[in-house]
Amino acid sequence: MEKFLHDHPSTPRSKDEKQAIINRLKRIEGQVRGIQKMVEDDRYCIDILVQISSIQSALKQVGFSITERHIKHCVSDAIKAGEGNETIEELMTVMKQFSK
Repeated sequence: MEKFLHDHPSTPRSKDEKQAIINRLKRIEGQVRGIQKMVEDDRYCIDILVQISSIQSALKQVGFSITERHIKHCVSDAIKAGEGNETIEELMTVMKQFSK
């Protein structure tokens, strides 16, 4: 996993923003545990695949939510500070990983 190093400040998430993301991730974690149980119980492959698709969709939604916040705060602030190109390139690299 590629790690990006940046020296520009980021706007901290509010308590409500953090909790919403954590709640979504906990729900996804529960879905993953559910799939593990489905495999243990020899459930029908299609049922398992449907659940995997659901988890992938939920993770993408979390990613889009975080991306939106990043653009509205971090990228916007970097552009105002004259560091937009570097921040946009960083975001584009991550977005390309999302589309794989």
